[in-house]
Amino acid sequence: MGLSAQIVEGQISNQTAQTANRDTKGSSALDKDAFLQLLVAQMKYQDPLEPTSNTEYISQYATFSELEQMQNMSGNLALSRASETVGKEVVVETRTESGETKTVQGYVEKVVYNGSKAFLSIDGSLYSIDDLKEVIDGEYLQGANSVDRIKEILEKLPKVEELTMNEVGDVVEAYNLYAGLSEYQLTLLPKDTQKILEQYINKANELMAAALVDEDPAEPGDSGNENESDPVPPPTDEV
Repeated sequence: MGLSAQIVEGQISNQTAQTANRDTKGSSALDKDAFLQLLVAQMKYQDPLEPTSNTEYISQYATFSELEQMQNMSGNLALSRASETVGKEVVVETRTESGETKTVQGYVEKVVYNGSKAFLSIDGSLYSIDDLKEVIDGEYLQGANSVDRIKEILEKLPKVEELTMNEVGDVVEAYNLYAGLSEYQLTLLPKDTQKILEQYINKANELMAAALVDEDPAEPGDSGNENESDPVPPPTDEV
């Protein structure tokens, strides 16, 4: 079950801290207790005619110690993993008191440690590192936001053949977002969306070229080629 808590003066609330601490200590003590009880029972009820050798006891203890060290190492890795999320956007998945799954996305403000437990602070609430589902890469997030904005602009535009100078500014914004994408971020933009954007850019170029000709008509005998150059280059597959 996911664990979240409110921060009180930068600390986990007493009830949550005590519960987490008790769970942590209880789990560790139970493991050692169970082993010792098992060992004592084994010694108590062993066959006196064929007692267990000291070598077997040592081997069992060594196996337990190795398991305990592995558990401690796993805990240390989890704490290290938690510290690396500070300043990054993450997704945690926890459960509400009613048992429903709740997904929370936000930036990790800091990490609060309580014994061997680590809690991620997101928007003033604490979530166990065990609830961490995803760490969002910064370049991916920026690219995804730009791609979403490009799609939003294209969806609001009229059909390509119905485009007017009133919408050219939106097309230019979409192109600027496209031009700012890295090679990796370009992979987030569907090919069909890129083709649609190219169509709008070509149409916008035609409208701007026509507007320039109307504002500054060519002199007699002048072909006016200088006014017909494309002000916005179309998208290409190259970065």
